[in-house]
Amino acid sequence: ENISDFSLNITDCTQVVVPEEVFFTVAAAGILENLLVLIAVVRNKNLHLPMYFFICSLAISDMLGSLYKTLENIFIILCKMGYLTRRGDFEKKLDDAMDSMFILSLLGSIFSLLAIAADRYITIFYALRYHNIMTLRRALVILAIIWTFCAGSSIVIALFSYEAATVIPFTILFPLMMFFILCLYVHMFLLARSHARKIASLPTSTAHQRTNMKGAITLTIFLGVFLCCWAPFVLHILLARFCPHNPYCACYMSIFHVNGMLIMCNAIIDPMIFAFRSPELRSTFKKMFCYAR
Repeated sequence: ENISDFSLNITDCTQVVVPEEVFFTVAAAGILENLLVLIAVVRNKNLHLPMYFFICSLAISDMLGSLYKTLENIFIILCKMGYLTRRGDFEKKLDDAMDSMFILSLLGSIFSLLAIAADRYITIFYALRYHNIMTLRRALVILAIIWTFCAGSSIVIALFSYEAATVIPFTILFPLMMFFILCLYVHMFLLARSHARKIASLPTSTAHQRTNMKGAITLTIFLGVFLCCWAPFVLHILLARFCPHNPYCACYMSIFHVNGMLIMCNAIIDPMIFAFRSPELRSTFKKMFCYAR
């Protein structure tokens, strides 16, 4: 907020403010939608597969992002009302905890997408050995490693967020992981056609291959939505750290609230993609709603 106040003095760009009511509404919708995905996977034993466990990991990351923005807005409202100060010890610890939650959400989303991409890759190119390679136990171990690493990294980055040596690796990790996933995609789609021809003679291989490619397309949609929703906020972090006094950087930082809103929109869009692309999830949702009635 101090950077935003300073930016108003060096640029003619008007700061875009999103009402707190809009933040809370979008955040609540994102939390509820992803919670429905988690409940659906837990209740339907047919969804107890590595792919859906990785999807649950992504849903948890989205929930953390929405929860972070909700708590942040509550914190700002309490500061404006005078119940909290901006530079107290308790407020500093609270701010570090919320920053850690934000970083955990971002890292969790990146590594969950990476896990889903690796799972799709194995499904397409090692279809006959998939269930031997990606067992449920291995999927759980992978998720445990991912979240342990993300939790530890989020705490370290939040505590040392004012050091350039911490900010630079964190911001570099985002494009590097996205580039790695993109390379995996290119390799996946270039070899998918030739691989499909090799197994075309096997029974039900065509339908199986079509299903696997549908999963790869779904992951492509996830990745595109993730980049559109998170990249503006990551860029804001870079600009706020390295060029806060530049008028052009300050002009971009005037849409900070919009960038925060995009993060929460990601939490709303992802469950819609789940439901739209997965017939099994759609069926589970229908059964849940009918049972509730």
